[in-house]
Amino acid sequence: MMKFLISIKNSLRPVLWSLALLGALSVLAPTAPFAATEATAATSKGFQICENQTYALCATARCFVFDGVAYCKCDVEKGDSISLPFNTKEGNVCDINADGVGNGYMVSTYSLPPSVKKKGGDQAIYTCPAETSNGAYAQCDGGICFRSTQGQEFPGLGKVAKGEIVCSCPITTGDPSTAKVGFQIVGPYPCEKSFFKNCQAPKTSDKTGKSIYVGAATGTPRILTKELYGRVPPLNHCE
Repeated sequence: MMKFLISIKNSLRPVLWSLALLGALSVLAPTAPFAATEATAATSKGFQICENQTYALCATARCFVFDGVAYCKCDVEKGDSISLPFNTKEGNVCDINADGVGNGYMVSTYSLPPSVKKKGGDQAIYTCPAETSNGAYAQCDGGICFRSTQGQEFPGLGKVAKGEIVCSCPITTGDPSTAKVGFQIVGPYPCEKSFFKNCQAPKTSDKTGKSIYVGAATGTPRILTKELYGRVPPLNHCE
């Protein structure tokens, strides 16, 4: 039953992202001790902004694959972040994240990682083109993260620092025969040609024991950054 539910979640996640991104693209120009407070949120073009909460930031994370699920070592952050709303009977993503404060978990949402900013950043956004990229990547928006992993050893990820947390995320594999857009992952900067091997990984890249990175459909980081902050600063890119 658990694997069936994960399969359903994996199949719906790209659809949800596609609908939200289409809505955002229709209004955006192309260039355009931890504790969380009570849940506060603002809706912006299909996305939910969670204000002044503790959350997991996985945008630059590396992940360990086990039984069809990616377990990603993410950073614990405090402030405003953005996500798909993921509305449930318990509330939206911000409500779920706030409820995790006393229940041993938090949710993965998005904010701009300082490491990819052109001014002083040592990482870059790598673009994997749709027509050739068949690598696997983790989609961590809305992933559930476990506070019990902080300060512990985790399979495939090593030591998890107190300012880090492990999140469980579904896996997407690029399909050049059907993909309309590629995907983007974060890697080292200055650009390293060898890192592009993660765009064209073998089909076994989503199998147990493999290491993959968090990614998203091309353009997602810019859209979410614009929605959250109102502007997009210069970013490091590797094409």
